Amino acid sequence: MSTISKIMEHNQTFVKDEVYRDFETTKFPDKKMVILTCMDTRLTELLPKAIGFCNGDAKIIKNAGALISHPFGSVMRSILVAIYELGAEEVCVIGHKDCGMSGLRHDSFLDKVKEKGIDQNQLDFLRSAGIDLEKWLTGFDRVEDSVAHSVALVRNHPLLPEGIKVHGLVIDPHTGGLTTVEIQESITVQH
Repeated sequence: MSTISKIMEHNQTFVKDEVYRDFETTKFPDKKMVILTCMDTRLTELLPKAIGFCNGDAKIIKNAGALISHPFGSVMRSILVAIYELGAEEVCVIGHKDCGMSGLRHDSFLDKVKEKGIDQNQLDFLRSAGIDLEKWLTGFDRVEDSVAHSVALVRNHPLLPEGIKVHGLVIDPHTGGLTTVEIQESITVQH
């Protein structure tokens, strides 16, 4: 049985048994926060537990590396929608150690693209259309620098209203431990 078949089979039971009732909430984030984090599978359950959040507490946006690559791309639009339409009052960019985007190099990525059957003509077409594949397919060297870059893009965005706090953190995907990159208020950590 394929994975999608298993998903559909499970879903029928999930709905029939009304398991969804355990997850009922509204579309508005209870803690008024929008989080940008990585799509890494280790963070799916670990991150909310490590920060003490439950279903419905935050809007969570996930992409490769928790990166904002363009100030007018879909990630920034999602952050702004969370603020203006859904009541978020804080933004938190949470990168993580041991990220797949760390050290990602365009040349090895493009080699894999070709191995999967994408023709050189397709790549040439994209380049002729103005797509800088080398830049687009390159990761970062330090997660802290990447988080700081994304935080700066949000803080300096012309559509970000005054009073929205923007924070940057890094999570350890093994322990859930957090380190700060940039926080917009003083915090006290009890030991």
